[in-house]
Amino acid sequence: MPRVRGRSIRVLYDAATIAGRNAEIARDIAGAGYEDPLVVSVLKGSFVFAADLIRALYDAGMAPEVEFISLSSYRDGTVSSGEVTVLRDIDSDVAGRDVILIDDILESGRTLAYARNLMRSRGARRVGIAVLLDKPGKLAQPLAADHVGFTCPDLFVVGYGMDAAHAFRELPFVGVVED
Repeated sequence: MPRVRGRSIRVLYDAATIAGRNAEIARDIAGAGYEDPLVVSVLKGSFVFAADLIRALYDAGMAPEVEFISLSSYRDGTVSSGEVTVLRDIDSDVAGRDVILIDDILESGRTLAYARNLMRSRGARRVGIAVLLDKPGKLAQPLAADHVGFTCPDLFVVGYGMDAAHAFRELPFVGVVED
């Protein structure tokens, strides 16, 4: 079990498993009929997944444009506050476009529902959702991701861009702090 910052981290999904699943998700997205897609990475937690998935999309024959939006419902805690705040918006016009939202985890669904509704209200033709992790038992909104990496147990996970108060984002795997 790796130790990081003096803490033991139990690995749930290792780097090789994640890389293989990213390639599968990219092929799934490539076959889903998105036209001239705009990928919108929901920051901060999705930045590693988004970077790897965008490169996998290239390998799958796609050339999406890429944007970033920063939304928050967590602040510095580990439980959603229930209120979504736009910290940084995208610059692109989405009217008539196919948009693929990329996020690290679908848990309460509030942030992704907000982002999907925001893109729709701006005239997006289609809004797909790709997430690395899905926690279906935690949904507070009726929302399903179109493209899912893994169904995750109800644990607070870190690594691969996901954090605990800004720590552990650098880990090349998804894990759980054990102590």
